[in-house]
Amino acid sequence: MPGKLKVKIVAGRHLPVMDRASDLTDAFVEVKFGNTTFKTDVYPKSLNPQWNSEWFKFEVDDEDLQDEPLQITVLDHDTYSANDAIGKVYIDIDPLLYSEAATVISGWFPIYDTIHGIRGEINVVVKVDLFNDLNRFRQSSCGVKFFCTTSIPKCYRAVIIHGFVEELVVNEDPEYQWIDRIRTPRASNEARQRLISLMSGELQRKIGLKVLEMRGNAVVGYLQCFDLEGESGLVVRAIGTACTLDKLSSPAAFLPACNSPSKEMKESPLVHPPSHGCRSTHNSPIHTATGSRLTQNFSVSVPTLIYTGMGSGSAGKEGGPFKALLRQQTQSALEQREFPFFTLTAFPPGFLVHVGGVVSARSVKLLDRIHNPDEPETRDAWWAEIRQEIKSHAKALGCHAVVGYSESTSICEEVCILSASGTAAVLNPRFLQDGTVEGCLEQRLEENLPAGCGFCHIPYDELNMPFPAHLTYCYNCRKQKVPDVLFTTIDLPTDATVIGKGCLIQARLCRLKKKAQAEANATAISNLLPFMEYEVHTQLMNKLKLKGMNALFGLRIQITVGENMLMGLASATGVYLAALPTPGGIQIAGKTPNDGSYEQHISHMQKKINDTIAKNKELYEINPPEISEEIIGSPIPEPRQRSRLLRSQSESSDEVTELDLSHGKKDAFVLEIDDTDAMEDVHSLLTDVPPPSGFYSCNTEIMPGINNWTSEIQMFTSVRVIRLSSLNLTNHALNKNFNDLCENLLKSLYFKLRSMIPCCLCHVNFTVSLPEDELIQVTVTAVAITFDKNQALQTTKAHVEKSLQRASTDNEELLQFPLELCSDSLPSHPFPPAKAVTVEKTSPMGEGNFRNRSAAPCANSTVGVVKMTPLSFIPGAKITKYLGIINMFFIRETTSLREEGGVSGFLHAFIAEVFAMVRAHVAALGGNAVVSYIMKQCVFMENPNKNQAQCLINVSGDAVVFARESELEVVSTQQPAANCQPACTGGEVTT
Repeated sequence: MPGKLKVKIVAGRHLPVMDRASDLTDAFVEVKFGNTTFKTDVYPKSLNPQWNSEWFKFEVDDEDLQDEPLQITVLDHDTYSANDAIGKVYIDIDPLLYSEAATVISGWFPIYDTIHGIRGEINVVVKVDLFNDLNRFRQSSCGVKFFCTTSIPKCYRAVIIHGFVEELVVNEDPEYQWIDRIRTPRASNEARQRLISLMSGELQRKIGLKVLEMRGNAVVGYLQCFDLEGESGLVVRAIGTACTLDKLSSPAAFLPACNSPSKEMKESPLVHPPSHGCRSTHNSPIHTATGSRLTQNFSVSVPTLIYTGMGSGSAGKEGGPFKALLRQQTQSALEQREFPFFTLTAFPPGFLVHVGGVVSARSVKLLDRIHNPDEPETRDAWWAEIRQEIKSHAKALGCHAVVGYSESTSICEEVCILSASGTAAVLNPRFLQDGTVEGCLEQRLEENLPAGCGFCHIPYDELNMPFPAHLTYCYNCRKQKVPDVLFTTIDLPTDATVIGKGCLIQARLCRLKKKAQAEANATAISNLLPFMEYEVHTQLMNKLKLKGMNALFGLRIQITVGENMLMGLASATGVYLAALPTPGGIQIAGKTPNDGSYEQHISHMQKKINDTIAKNKELYEINPPEISEEIIGSPIPEPRQRSRLLRSQSESSDEVTELDLSHGKKDAFVLEIDDTDAMEDVHSLLTDVPPPSGFYSCNTEIMPGINNWTSEIQMFTSVRVIRLSSLNLTNHALNKNFNDLCENLLKSLYFKLRSMIPCCLCHVNFTVSLPEDELIQVTVTAVAITFDKNQALQTTKAHVEKSLQRASTDNEELLQFPLELCSDSLPSHPFPPAKAVTVEKTSPMGEGNFRNRSAAPCANSTVGVVKMTPLSFIPGAKITKYLGIINMFFIRETTSLREEGGVSGFLHAFIAEVFAMVRAHVAALGGNAVVSYIMKQCVFMENPNKNQAQCLINVSGDAVVFARESELEVVSTQQPAANCQPACTGGEVTT
């Protein structure tokens, strides 16, 4: 499908002074696409030039339209020397290639320079004319829509969910290619940005071709990542879920207004449906390889403390034959797919039947130089091994697919850790193939899967379980077996019955390792990994019990490698599922010396744990109803039938009944105290301070137990960097520093958001990295959403400020800045951390004043402030149109770090510039919001001795048009016979 690309350069404004004699600029513009370049006339002596150029026309194939970005370079004309570069703009043409997308890209784009940042703006108009081409051998994938959201997009319904698509491309990194003896930092950075943009377009096109081969028309849950392998090269890889989507064009598609996201999802035809509970099965085989040759094999089966299965009962129970038939049909539907993986974390109703557990695998590789960029077989083979391992784990759990699937890497020098995880599941084949399953089977499946607990029933045979687990009859339907604890990587199902509210649960771990090279380093990391996974899961289980909860959703575990340490960070949202048994208390046990003071200390710690559990149940309103044994159905199994977890020595069942717990007739979750480290683990349990009154936090899109959301949201991104002392560095000191870093980061966020209480921090996404020796970087992105609460806000705010007084005294600077500009450090730390916080500030006015807030920031702008949120929806609004994905990569370098405000000022300014550029591109497409926003990469490097620093940031999201529900009601009232199109048009002028 060849086409014609037309570009017009209109004007520029706020350009920097390039001629010191006149304090003005002689600016002109180069427009480049592929190998063709056009230039505008020089506009002399002006900082606000008006070019009004002719239309520059490029005749290109649609393959080039997908691969190549449009490059716009603004320069200052010099007569007797080389022209000086002012900055560049890269425009992705792909959003114009959809049949439903925008027809023109028009607006003001920030002119970006990798050394000086944003240097003015330029007004550009871009159009594309495509010609019909029936060439069956074409290499383009125009028309395939991409979505970053991990659920079925609003305005669409899923006809078929085809399955997993993946691709990667490799190339040499220009940063390490010395073409000339003299290389300027600007030239290197721009070459790198251009190459990554080209690779990103090529990757997206290849993914689209695979979708077309599967007869799909969209990719949902599209995740693209960059692996900076240093001298080995540069890898850009992507995964996603191929789907066939239908656009909902009827006005009935937009349902009545609803401030509750959970309610909206239940009513919508494109629900965020069941993300399902699961138990975590962590068999993590670890391999070490050099290039494509295997140097050493490590197959380690991690002891599974969290083997807590979930699913339907045995085949002999009611509905067993139908479930067997379902599995058979699902198996045949999935056998045609190479990888039965799905990146979705929320699903259409009826898609997810049962969940088997969390499955994960990690592999340690030694990087080898990329000799031929056209043959990335080595990297493909690495990921194929990982996926095969995940697939075998899922089959062992009686499942035929993996949902909530994700992949990640951690690279340090020559060593790379490849990680993959997901949730094993049984799916409904109706969504996986053309046509539907027999009606009687569907009907009986629905009858035999009670709402709210069907996803909890174990999918495997309880007589042949692949791991030791403790099963009880479901506390909801009383018919099928469920585990006592569920772990899962997906979102909470909308129909799940939850008691009380949820909370964010994190496990943090640091481990020192010796500095080594090549295979010795890879071997040391391989030996450490199983024990780190064991300890991370132990922490998760302990903290879950301490909260009085029994399930984790949205589990995300990161293992990061540095030169002399490994770090692990696990985040999840804990909830209390009504279908699962009530969790028991935590009992400290072990051989204690004959020391009265020691025993007294143990007794005191036990009392503190019991008190903490009681307080947490009260805080999160966990009050499960008492279940009588007279309830019709299967009898409740005796508590003594459940064994204890976290024991280093085997103990008899008689010992279990002798434990004296203060939490009713439940078995204990035993913490074995046999050394100093174990006691430190107990102390660390009690150091996690709950959020201040009026605050809640979770890493899923929806906080369980809160439904009365308002339309006020505020997204923020925070980066904190600390440098550790190399003197007397121990595992205990490392863990303490890491814990303090994360806790202080959360405290500072609560303090800055205190004016929004009561509110909830949703989609809290922590990322930890070790960019340099003894340097720890933590990045967090989240959105604060307010909700109505029947209590006096003044009282709550006073309580919050009192509870945060201690944190604020540690940082006087924190009180001197407005909320959206706060950058702070912690002088109380021996090595003060540098931190940058960039907050997407929204007006506190309600929906009634919504139109008053849409005043344009500049006179020529037609769209107001573009909202940004990591959620897939906007509370109090309806998404009426998707305009395409935003996938941008930026590099910023400075040689005057101290003059720019240090690390904090540098990072803060860079992140603010990234926000500005993302908003400008969305506004140019005619959108007014970015949903499913994520900062996938933030790599910071500094050289304090030379006053230099560099940062690389990769962000993505879905550009959308949304309209307030009140406006949709007005439109529907004024034009009752209108179809979806007027509603979409009316939403383009909002916010």
